[in-house]
Amino acid sequence: MHKSPKTALAAVAGLALALTLAACGGPAASPSPTPSDPATATPTETATPTPTATPTPITPSTSLDGITVTGDAGAAPTVTVPSPWAIDQTRRSVLVEGNGPAAEGDSIVEVNYVGTNGRTGEVFDSSWQRGTHGLFSLDQVVPGFTKGLTGAKPGERVLIGMPGADGYDASGGSPDAGIEVGDSLVFLVDVIAVSTKTAVGTPASPSLPVTVGEDGGKPTVSIPAGATPPANLVAESVIVGAQRPVAATDYVMVRYRTWSWKTGQMIEDVYEAPEAGQLARLIPGWQKGLVGKPIGSRVVIVAPPADAYPQGNATPAIEAGDTLVYTVDILFSSSVTG
Repeated sequence: MHKSPKTALAAVAGLALALTLAACGGPAASPSPTPSDPATATPTETATPTPTATPTPITPSTSLDGITVTGDAGAAPTVTVPSPWAIDQTRRSVLVEGNGPAAEGDSIVEVNYVGTNGRTGEVFDSSWQRGTHGLFSLDQVVPGFTKGLTGAKPGERVLIGMPGADGYDASGGSPDAGIEVGDSLVFLVDVIAVSTKTAVGTPASPSLPVTVGEDGGKPTVSIPAGATPPANLVAESVIVGAQRPVAATDYVMVRYRTWSWKTGQMIEDVYEAPEAGQLARLIPGWQKGLVGKPIGSRVVIVAPPADAYPQGNATPAIEAGDTLVYTVDILFSSSVTG
């Protein structure tokens, strides 16, 4: 039997899809530096301490004006920092405007980014070099990244400068990355996708065999009494999102509700808490109906038994041969898995 949306989607608290997808990389809030081996003296000699030079103070800049970025949005950029460089507080500059929902402090974002150390001018991290997008929740990264990306929209290219206090100072720096306490960091970020908390987009009025409404911000469905269910799958958006479309290989985060065609009653309500899972593990009606629909969309799926549960189902209780009607709010979608 095909797995239901209910059994194959994992509950995610606080929109923590980044944890569900086990994404790797990114500016983690708590890096794990590896200490170097201590110097040891031989029995016949005495270890002499190496003098440590006093670092030259860097006057913090009050803007990002001295930093240059070359390269088209979406492609790997070249970021030049006039090192040694520091910033007085976290500042951001939007180089390319985005479009769509703005990221909030707990949003999940999929991005490409490059990080540069202001003191040395050296790149210490780059998703472009790794060949894998960064995927994380903005409440799980260093404060400067949260501040710099809050308000960012899909398609935006943003330059972020942050002092050590908003970077890795709280973790004692990051020796493996060459980051010392007090180092200011510069991130150039291309925002690919931003999670939403409900369907967000342009209303649409497709021809449907059911009537779709809304009550208290939640979608409702009315099925005509005595009507013959459609023989083929129906999947149409009543709200069309503005972000990238769902791919067959994606993991998706959704809110959804389910109705029985036979009874006209709602049999499943998964709207209060988002759930996430791999699209390829869900029923055929969802696999066919959600692919190509943009993030932010509200999709109505009318799934005949062959695309849902031809033999019926125990939980939720579905009779054999019943056609199901779903409303699905696509909150996020990504193929990044770590």
